[in-house]
Amino acid sequence: MLAYLIRRLFAVVVMLLVVTLTTFAIFFVIPKWAGTDPALLFVGKQADPAAIEGIREKLQLGDPVLVQFWHFVQGLFVGRDYANGTDVTHCPAPCFGYSFRTEQAVWPQLTDAMPVTLSLAAGACLLWLIGGITTGVVSALRRGSLWDRSAMTVALAGVSLPIYFTGLLSLAIFSYSLKWVNVDYKPFGDDPAMWFESLILPWITLAFLYAAMYARLTRATMLEIMGEDYIRTARAKGLRERVVIGRHAMRSTWTPILTLLGLDLGALLGGAVLTESTYNLPGLGRLAVNAITDKDLPVILGVTLIAAIFIVVANLVVDLLYAVIDPRVRLG
Repeated sequence: MLAYLIRRLFAVVVMLLVVTLTTFAIFFVIPKWAGTDPALLFVGKQADPAAIEGIREKLQLGDPVLVQFWHFVQGLFVGRDYANGTDVTHCPAPCFGYSFRTEQAVWPQLTDAMPVTLSLAAGACLLWLIGGITTGVVSALRRGSLWDRSAMTVALAGVSLPIYFTGLLSLAIFSYSLKWVNVDYKPFGDDPAMWFESLILPWITLAFLYAAMYARLTRATMLEIMGEDYIRTARAKGLRERVVIGRHAMRSTWTPILTLLGLDLGALLGGAVLTESTYNLPGLGRLAVNAITDKDLPVILGVTLIAAIFIVVANLVVDLLYAVIDPRVRLG
């Protein structure tokens, strides 16, 4: 198990390095090939040539690509100095650079937006796991019943309807018309009650989509597993039905669920773009949308790397949980 963990951690480091290099090249090398000068994006089109050259020197945009990449990686761990003559600006670690629009450090913007996205993803994940798995299990055990057909019809609607439709519909009904909830986001530290109230609709909207997918996956997996020989053997031994389902069937059902959960949760932690934009939540998703609109390359790069880290780490945790749930993974 320790050797497996070491191999996976090494693979994570290599993957993050490749993602960092690729992302850096996309945002700072390819624009040059397309004729777009990052220095010009920083100072604006109306700036004089001297100002553009000063920014190019300060950001070290004239250095070879690999040297620029090394400075960027170095800044993530030990910080970085941006110098133009006597004008020296120190960016403490982890340094993702400075925004082209606000000229503020990118990392504080990421840390301000991260709790919003973490709150949204954690709450929605709890709801869709409870609702989706419970619905899928009951539907599988009552195959062909009214509950099964009704639940799968609702699940099909949940998978089919886009988030911006269900989000705007929920806003129109529960916030604007009935005025049951206030969706103006408040940080947890300022007002826990308002924080909870402002996230109820985003949680439910996001969970409705994902719970539908997990219900369909759980139902299909359970139907397949309930026909396996070891399930019939467990029943033949006289085990109670709840023991057969809870200890034997569900243990095998968790494997595909965890696989999907690692991908979904990692992507959400990187920024739930549609949900945050619909409900005006100041998270990583909305930060990314604003940065793309403003062509703010350092912020886009920072959000992309954070998203990649979340996805890689989430899948690492899932791989380790496989060994806990399924003994065959440990034997392999």
